[in-house]
Amino acid sequence: MFELFSEDRHRAPHRSSVPVLICAELPRVPDMVAFVVSTAPSPPPPPPAPAATPPKPKATAPVPTANPRAAPVEAPREIAEEMPVDTGSTEGVPGGVEGGVAGGVVGGVVGGLVSELPPPPLPPPPPSPPPVARAPMRIGGELKAPALVERVEPEYPPIAVRAQVQGVVIVEAVVDRHGRVEDVRVLRSIPLLDRAAITAVRQWRYSPLLLNGTPERFVLTVTVSFSLAT
Repeated sequence: MFELFSEDRHRAPHRSSVPVLICAELPRVPDMVAFVVSTAPSPPPPPPAPAATPPKPKATAPVPTANPRAAPVEAPREIAEEMPVDTGSTEGVPGGVEGGVAGGVVGGVVGGLVSELPPPPLPPPPPSPPPVARAPMRIGGELKAPALVERVEPEYPPIAVRAQVQGVVIVEAVVDRHGRVEDVRVLRSIPLLDRAAITAVRQWRYSPLLLNGTPERFVLTVTVSFSLAT
């Protein structure tokens, strides 16, 4: 603090009789001092902590269990040293085969090593499928019908005679490889005469039809006429 000295105050006695005035200038004190403090913005809140994941259980190796049905294995009581095989010796070993190779395997194959065995035979080929039956050849055009060897005339049915029925029955005949008629089908019918026509044509015989030297079945159309004599 500053101390003011003025003339009104008593001075201490001094050796000199001349009065001394000491003036000290006091600092000027401002009437009001305002302090402005700037505050920094508050930092953002920290992000939420991630949810804790439960630890994965450790995989435990399966404990092998003893098979109760397994046969007990007994440890050998004594370990014997194997007898060395002399490959240069011409003598055989017990259990060998006469004429075998020196140094071969006991119980080997006579006349050769196991690696020299012949390969196993090949399996037999699969059976061939049965031949497909070929449809009979149809007579017509350039394919001529074989010669008719035997022809049987039909018997005129009595009922057709009394009814004065006559005409032509057309049939289709299937001939086998030997020239025999195996099937007959009526194409143009006369009811009172159909059965007699079929019975007669079934007894006909033809020469075999040969194609490239092979007999084949064939189909041809036959007409059977019925006429009343006057």
